[in-house]
Amino acid sequence: MRRAFSHAIHLLTSAAALAAAACAPLPPAPSATPAIPVAATIDVVARDWHTDVCLRSEDADAGVRSLASGFEDVRYLCFGFGDRSYVVRRNRGIGTMLLALVPGRGVVLMTALRAPPTEAFGAENVVSLAIGDAGLERLRAYLRNAVERNADGGAISLGAGPYEGGAYLSATASYSLLYTCNTWTADALRHAGLPLAPIAVFADDVMMQVRRIGAEQREDGLILASPLSRPMGAERSPSAPASAQ
Repeated sequence: MRRAFSHAIHLLTSAAALAAAACAPLPPAPSATPAIPVAATIDVVARDWHTDVCLRSEDADAGVRSLASGFEDVRYLCFGFGDRSYVVRRNRGIGTMLLALVPGRGVVLMTALRAPPTEAFGAENVVSLAIGDAGLERLRAYLRNAVERNADGGAISLGAGPYEGGAYLSATASYSLLYTCNTWTADALRHAGLPLAPIAVFADDVMMQVRRIGAEQREDGLILASPLSRPMGAERSPSAPASAQ
């Protein structure tokens, strides 16, 4: 049933995305990644339907690092987005699945790693990308602003994530048919100065583009192969289940 439902979601979102594109002028094709003074290397992770953005803790500012409060020896921070009812409350009924197609409360999944992401999620699922100073600062701001704050300015926690080393945080954005976890990731990458197209509903939409950009950057000598990784508190982190999308 889940496979049939996911296929229906794919058809619905594809139709909606195509309809939206048909009503707007065609955007210019993303240009080849320009040679930039590299300030940081970030990682984009594909987990089934879902995508995350990861950065090293030393490249995160104090505001972003505070989102991993309570986790020790953090070397990498990964962030993703999802529908709150479906992910946090683990309400997997058909009604909740259908409600995920309309705007609803969002959630940010923060995952703390003790090493780079490739071993945690599989090297074949991780693409490293170089960004400049301005892109790094805009990415930091995007991540800081993605999380809802309490009266004291702290992130509003919604509990532990699906595995050790993760936490759910209340998101400022709403989840909907046209603003999925992958749209959120694409927004983060555009804030980082990377030339992603405006429409990115599915993980494949994001990963196809970042693989192209990563290949161009490797040819330009901007990035090297990423080392292996290990998630906090686990030999290997399970990939995000489809229910996290």
